Amino acid sequence: MNVLLAMIPAFLWGTTYAVTQYALTDWPPLLLGAIRALPAGLLLLAIKPSLPQKSDWPILLRLGLINIATFFGLIFVMALNLPSAIAGVGMVSVPVFAMLYHWLRGKQRPNNVQSLSGVALIALAWMLFDPSSISLNPIGLIAMLGAITCIVIGSTLTKSLGHRIHWWTVLTWQLILGGAILSVASGLQAVIDPEQYSKILSHLSMLNLVGLSWLVILNTALGYGLYVWLLQRMSVVDFTFGGIANPIAGIVTGLLLLGESFSLFQYSLMMSMIAMSLLPQVLTRLRAKKMRLTPCVQKAK
Repeated sequence: MNVLLAMIPAFLWGTTYAVTQYALTDWPPLLLGAIRALPAGLLLLAIKPSLPQKSDWPILLRLGLINIATFFGLIFVMALNLPSAIAGVGMVSVPVFAMLYHWLRGKQRPNNVQSLSGVALIALAWMLFDPSSISLNPIGLIAMLGAITCIVIGSTLTKSLGHRIHWWTVLTWQLILGGAILSVASGLQAVIDPEQYSKILSHLSMLNLVGLSWLVILNTALGYGLYVWLLQRMSVVDFTFGGIANPIAGIVTGLLLLGESFSLFQYSLMMSMIAMSLLPQVLTRLRAKKMRLTPCVQKAK
């Protein structure tokens, strides 16, 4: 049941790219990031007020800068410059970057299955992103690499907190602080380029408001709240299975909202990348299940 619940935030996050292109095409990424983060953080603070201790502010500020301000900004650059399906599927390569990061930084050597899965993901991504078969904006691809780096570093930083700070405080205040940083950056951009912002305000539509509501209430407040709540009740490995809904949401919403279509070969590459990203977790779970059953079988004998 928890795995099914884990698919909800993953699916909501996977809709970011198509919803942004469909409802918020001309909006600056900095403004979108600020609107997505700050109201959601304030909403969560209103639901359950919390205040960090004085010693916790520096690390929460770093989390807000990496996990929210930088990551959200890059996500919306991706959303506005890459097809929804490509953006969603491309993000499944996070495990490869995480594996390399922990290997180089923490000397945590990946096992054979992780290495095989990583090599397969790189090969599949190379074929999918081949310029001769599909035209992709290099700005979007650079933003994708930056967003993946933020996930790896931000997740490592969050994990290092352990039980030092309550999860709700971490969730709420990284959104508020990251949203505040993005608001300042967006304000500076508005001073430099006021025409772009005035054009947005003068042409504000119901479609824009629906898109913003989706990003703030469902995508962020509900999605992140459910994500952190579930991590307290299930293992990271089990939660990873729910992540399959993320790229699928990118593919489906890209097809429904934007009319994106790819060749059968390209869709097969996407499905193969999703499968390869799940392979290490599947085998880990099967191995753990086998170890639990072995003592029972031996006792029965």
